[in-house]
Amino acid sequence: MASKKVSTIVIIGLTIAAITITLTSSGALSALSASQIVPSTGTLSPVQTSVNIGIYSDIMCSTNATSLNWGTLKPGEDTVRTVYVKNIGSANATLSMATDKWVPQEASSSMILSWNREGKVLVPDEVVQATLTLTVSENIDSSITNFSFDVIITGTT
Repeated sequence: MASKKVSTIVIIGLTIAAITITLTSSGALSALSASQIVPSTGTLSPVQTSVNIGIYSDIMCSTNATSLNWGTLKPGEDTVRTVYVKNIGSANATLSMATDKWVPQEASSSMILSWNREGKVLVPDEVVQATLTLTVSENIDSSITNFSFDVIITGTT
């Protein structure tokens, strides 16, 4: 009889376990919940960066270099001028230099402008001293007595 009682208890226990598992997996005994979807939108503005450089005649960058005067030159002579280049933009700038608008045009083949900052990368607010060197060929045409040209210093990203 004791064995029948134990069997009955085991059967009742297994039945309760089976019912509990069935109710739990069907959701009948699970917690109540509710959800609501809230749509959202937005706009991303692009990061604004700018490239801009300033050319100055002083290290404090308070006086714009509006012109360079090379003075009186002799054939075969080098003349040096110093300017200060500041990155006043918000992006790194790689420096380059070129010339344009030579008067007379023939002077461009007998005079070479070079500098020591080609390819220099300036971070925003960085200032560098730049040395510009104008070299006059010994064979410059003697009819060239005056000259002018534009110096173009560029910063690119």
